Amino acid sequence: MKKKKLVIFFLFFFIALISYFFFDSNSIKENNVNITETKKEDFNYSSNIIKDVNYVTKDVDGNEYTISALQGEIDYSNPNILFLSKVNALIKLKNSEIITITSDYGKYNSENYDTIFSQNVIVNYLENNITSEYLDFSLKRNSMIISKKVVYTNLDNILKADVVEINVKTKDTKIYMYEKQKKVNIKSKNWTWVL
Repeated sequence: MKKKKLVIFFLFFFIALISYFFFDSNSIKENNVNITETKKEDFNYSSNIIKDVNYVTKDVDGNEYTISALQGEIDYSNPNILFLSKVNALIKLKNSEIITITSDYGKYNSENYDTIFSQNVIVNYLENNITSEYLDFSLKRNSMIISKKVVYTNLDNILKADVVEINVKTKDTKIYMYEKQKKVNIKSKNWTWVL
């Protein structure tokens, strides 16, 4: 009889021990899942995406620079830098016409207003249109450096070059190729020039 009670006791103890480990391991798994879900929720609330970005600034000379984008993402390492998508910019120069710039992407510095436009860049000024893949605009330097597959078009001509540099204040323009043996190509309705 004692043997039978001892076997039942060990059997009961063994079942209780297995039940304890089974329920304890499930509870640990559930806790891990809950912790993971909480972390995912925290990540969603700490997003650095801004929708409908719009910045307007004026310099001491009265020139106005407006940049807007469908969305912007703040750079965690430098909160003054915004990575933009679907970018539009207006440059209203005092005593001059408006310059418009559009691009797929941009990198905007909210501290000094420098902006890099990239992919499908289009610049319009009066009857002039410039397309490229890269544009570096700086109010501080008063310059636009347009590069990568540059095509400059007006009513009479089409110009292809590696780089077009424009001084925004003086309108002085430099057009050149990176390699000296390559030439800037200008096409007109009546003839082609190579400079």
